[in-house]
Amino acid sequence: MKETILIMDDDEGIRNSLLVMFEREGFNVLSAQNGKQGVDIFEKESADVVIADLNMPEMDGLSAAKKILQKNPGTIVIMLTVQPTIKTAVQAMKEGAFDYIAKDANTFDFEEVLISVKKGLKEKKIYDQNIYLREELKKKSDFSHIIGKSVKIKKVIESIEKLADTDSTVLIYGESGTGKELFAQALHYSGRRSEFPFVAINCSAITETLVESELFGHEKGAFTGADNPKKGLFEVADGGTVFLDEIGEMSLSVQSKLLRFLEEKNFRRVGGTKDLKTNVRVVVATNKNLESLVEEKKFREDLFYRLNVIPVDLPPLRERLEDIPLLVMHFIEKYNKILHKRIKTIDDSALNLFLKYSWPGNVRELENFIERSITLVEEAKEVISIKDLPAGLNTEIPSSTQPCDTGLISGDMDFHDIDFKKVVDEFEKKIIMKALSKTKKKKNVASILNLNPRILRYLIKKHGL
Repeated sequence: MKETILIMDDDEGIRNSLLVMFEREGFNVLSAQNGKQGVDIFEKESADVVIADLNMPEMDGLSAAKKILQKNPGTIVIMLTVQPTIKTAVQAMKEGAFDYIAKDANTFDFEEVLISVKKGLKEKKIYDQNIYLREELKKKSDFSHIIGKSVKIKKVIESIEKLADTDSTVLIYGESGTGKELFAQALHYSGRRSEFPFVAINCSAITETLVESELFGHEKGAFTGADNPKKGLFEVADGGTVFLDEIGEMSLSVQSKLLRFLEEKNFRRVGGTKDLKTNVRVVVATNKNLESLVEEKKFREDLFYRLNVIPVDLPPLRERLEDIPLLVMHFIEKYNKILHKRIKTIDDSALNLFLKYSWPGNVRELENFIERSITLVEEAKEVISIKDLPAGLNTEIPSSTQPCDTGLISGDMDFHDIDFKKVVDEFEKKIIMKALSKTKKKKNVASILNLNPRILRYLIKKHGL
């Protein structure tokens, strides 16, 4: 798409020369004899770059530039003047002009104007991209864009919405893949800190030394490779939010420093001696039971109580099955755009498999299944069917032709006060333990149980086997 340049100059010779030059360069060019006419044209047509003479009848260039920049702050404005002075240059820059070029009918450098325009367009592209990315992030992070109509997910949204404008520390519990960071972003972008940075760190993904440096920064020479001082995330996010994912993986020494920061609101860089202050909100998340870690002396009790001010539990996907159809359609729409496909829906038989599956990887796993299906589906196809689903999806679902007697349920079983999840977990564990007793090779166990090997690995880890 051609960029548009608007030229405002009462000197017809210079105006026409600029018009010819920019059209030759492939731009769409508009022109005006004075500032008032130029502003009227801009309001009707808009423009990426405005080149304005400082002295024009009816409305001067500075006044015109001011009106244009009020309407669209991202417009590149370049001022021209016959009598350049420091005072007028400073005034032009104060009004938001990108550049200021001396104009002389005898020695006017058209090439200088062209270079300035191209440089300005590069900066405008970056500006527009930043605006777009910020708006997209806000869209993705807003509560209204969290997919789900189940009672459980609605309760979570209601709880977090109430916390958006508070500074209280929030602890988000949830299994891997439930969207803990998505909810943390929604919390940030729905509150008064939304204009400031949201920064995240996964405490399990980097070493103890690097976690401390990432959070608090370091001074030059603090450790091998610290050739320059570096700001930590708490400094970078000043005014905003720091999200600490997998907080249960944080070492005890870093936990101690985090506790000090939360209580005293100051910290020191690694290798530093000076106390620094920053104003950030801390949101943390974990897929572990922190109380159990406290009992095992793997997590500080005082930090746990400091973090556990407002706990939020995200339900796993298997506990919000009514949200699956909505999520499926959301991901179909998303990957249609990314992969240039035209899938309209998923058929009932495939959707029924989704509703019977236990989703150990939660929403992330569902998204991966949809992405894989759309990637591999035939170009002309519009409906996802069972044969388009990833191999192994239905291996977890018992066949009706092969009934399995669990030994746990009988006609005399008392269903009063039954803990359904506990019974199912015990059954899972017993089956896997029995299969493991027959062979220690996970590949063989997966085959015996007719399970996807990845799901088997998850269940073995889940039950501590």
